[in-house]
Amino acid sequence: MAAPDGSDPDFKSFEMPPLHPAGVPFLAGFGLATLVLFWIWTPLGWIGAGLTAWCAYFFRNPDRVTPTGDGLVVSPADGRVQSISAQVPPSELGLGPEPLTQISVFMNVFNVHVNRIPAAGVVRDIQYRPGLFLNATLDKASVDNERNAILIQTDWGGDLVVVQIAGLVARRIVCEVAIGDAVATGQLLGLIRFGSRLDVFLPAGMAPAVQLGQTMIAGETVMARGGKGAAKPKSGGKAAAKPNSGGKVAAKPNSGGKVAAKPKSGGKAAAKSKSVPKAEAT
Repeated sequence: MAAPDGSDPDFKSFEMPPLHPAGVPFLAGFGLATLVLFWIWTPLGWIGAGLTAWCAYFFRNPDRVTPTGDGLVVSPADGRVQSISAQVPPSELGLGPEPLTQISVFMNVFNVHVNRIPAAGVVRDIQYRPGLFLNATLDKASVDNERNAILIQTDWGGDLVVVQIAGLVARRIVCEVAIGDAVATGQLLGLIRFGSRLDVFLPAGMAPAVQLGQTMIAGETVMARGGKGAAKPKSGGKAAAKPNSGGKVAAKPNSGGKVAAKPKSGGKAAAKSKSVPKAEAT
């Protein structure tokens, strides 16, 4: 039965997700090659058309609805949890030899490859290191492969590290944030072209909320929550970022400072809250 405006209420239209800007040159190249193939031989042209469609599918950048709440860490990538273990963070960040909980998410060529910020805060350091292009499913890929390590000082306390790692097919890491940037949970971080993995090192004392083999959705799936031993959230902090459309969103600073622990009963006075210094771009 048709609706009053003449449209069919049962018809569901398909909407192509937005395309990440990094995919535009590739899509143009595939499209041009397809026209040439059609001119040479029609069957070849249809093959080219299929590859062009795959290219558009690979660089898709769908909207994501990021959960809100203090102390949340969301997945930076689509894919599956490949490993959860205690590992030393990348040495180039200078965080010392103390192991932290590392969660690795592997992306295959069919996953969305746009990466997202796992937790709101300020980017304190970014270190790119050339390396090999081993299969990203191997444990040694975290150490030997080309990588881009990003250190984020979270709004709720604690340092979080996310590492973009190149793989056997993936040969190009794209990072869209800079040192000193204020970032929001779920905003665009960058991408890795044609399959690879991302490692997340949780702040000390924070336990993972995911399991091996679990399917992850970038910007949506909660990886960890602040709990016992994890840094306490700031008082007066505002809610986390609203749903991300893929654009870069600056995180709003919290109005409240960190609150020091209250003295035990019998103490003279409670410690005053310390003001949080304003981040400076480096």
